[in-house]
Amino acid sequence: MAQREDDRRCPRCGTPYSDGQEYCLECGERLPARPSLITRLGAGWRRRAGWYPGDWIWPALLALVVAIVAGIVSAVWLADDSRSASDTIVRTQVGSSTSVPTQTAPEPTTTAPTTTATTTAPPPPRLPKPALVAWPAAKSGWTIVLDSVPTTNGRAGALAEARQALRLGLKSVGVIDSSAFSSLHPGYYVVFFGICDNEPEAQSHVIEAHRRGYREPYPRRITR
Repeated sequence: MAQREDDRRCPRCGTPYSDGQEYCLECGERLPARPSLITRLGAGWRRRAGWYPGDWIWPALLALVVAIVAGIVSAVWLADDSRSASDTIVRTQVGSSTSVPTQTAPEPTTTAPTTTATTTAPPPPRLPKPALVAWPAAKSGWTIVLDSVPTTNGRAGALAEARQALRLGLKSVGVIDSSAFSSLHPGYYVVFFGICDNEPEAQSHVIEAHRRGYREPYPRRITR
């Protein structure tokens, strides 16, 4: 069954597309064959918040919920185990006090206190927090596009997505205005990952982005 015309819109930027089209002509997003649950959730998020962190947010939220539930179960189990161990110790001490004969403790001997010099180890050096990078001036090369945010939504959303990529362990992450580059469609803040000299090098970064939870990163040439 063919999709209705209103449903044939890019899940990332909302641009209409025709039957049989695989990629969005505006932002380069791979278009789904039919609307999935993830696509509908992403569209709802974008309508409410004005930006969308990407499809990786749903497995990340699911993993967070599973981790919280596992932590609660572990805490309850440890509390029960500790309570059982305390009851066993108390019963053992009570039973031992009735069977062991009382002995008179020897008189304590007084010894002069000794003073030992203690040294405090210096704290470990703080590692600098990873920061966003800027695309080098007059640099032509390749990069991996993680997301494209319309400039009408503001730069704050794109910066938030870029910082999230840093927290996930990606390096050389930044935000560029597509209007400043001839190889990009104007009107978007592009969240990029990696500054590469050629396309094969950029393709190797796609695997790293997939490992960090990004489902559809793609390489793109960047020229002024």
